[in-house]
Amino acid sequence: MEADADAALTSIAAWARERELRFKLTEPEDELPALLEINAGTGGTEAQDWAEMLMRMYLRYGERKGWKTDVLEVSYADEAGIKSATIRFEGEYAYGHMKAEHGVHRLVRISPFDAAARRHTSFASVYVTPEVDDTIEIEILDKDIRIDTFRAGGKGGQHVNKTDSAVRLTHLPTGLVVACQNERSQHKNKDFAMKVLKSRLYQRAVEEKRAVEEKRAGVKMEIGFGSQIRSYVLAPYRLAKDHRTGFEVGDVDRVLDGDLDGYVEAWLQMAVKKGEKHARERKSADALLEEEA
Repeated sequence: MEADADAALTSIAAWARERELRFKLTEPEDELPALLEINAGTGGTEAQDWAEMLMRMYLRYGERKGWKTDVLEVSYADEAGIKSATIRFEGEYAYGHMKAEHGVHRLVRISPFDAAARRHTSFASVYVTPEVDDTIEIEILDKDIRIDTFRAGGKGGQHVNKTDSAVRLTHLPTGLVVACQNERSQHKNKDFAMKVLKSRLYQRAVEEKRAVEEKRAGVKMEIGFGSQIRSYVLAPYRLAKDHRTGFEVGDVDRVLDGDLDGYVEAWLQMAVKKGEKHARERKSADALLEEEA
């Protein structure tokens, strides 16, 4: 009975944490599927291997959450690792969870690619957007799009296409580039790529609007894409620490295997407090403008 009671309490605690987390996901786009893009930083093979480790970590996280995961595009490096990848996550509040991962991730380890066994630092960037649905209208003119087709690449075997079915879209006004190669049909790849592009443009519009609001309220903008949000240290000690919230875990292998809930919860808690603070500052700024008027 004691063992059953302990198991029940553990299950209830996990359920309660999940419920509490849901209450923090209040933005309309939090319920939408998430599109996550990984890009290797400078550092050659070391950084490309780190990017592939991140891709595995996020795929494992999606499995833990019971979400549907699709790798839409992967650009493999010549020696090891990947140059970039785009993954789609579909499940309950997928974007609400994954938006906590937006930023630059840093790895410190003894490089397996260095014959002298020296310690290396590698970087990879993670960009997360919600997948826009039919309720959100994003207008893209045909003249603003350049469409390129190419043969899907990979590590060989049956997954490499023999036809030019992969599609790359370039949005000329913004310079945004997206690609999709997971389907054998060029038409399906184009549809997926268009969805990704619309999502990127929507996120861009949201960020521009937020920047205007924060500037109006006198709030200093937080660096997004270029910020180092988390460090994963494998040598000389072992620690995975989030620099935004201070949340840290000593078992780095567990984190790299997709155990990210602690980081997501800590970030959402911080985001809620920051949102409340920004709301008060905006309210004060509006009141000041009314007095001056």
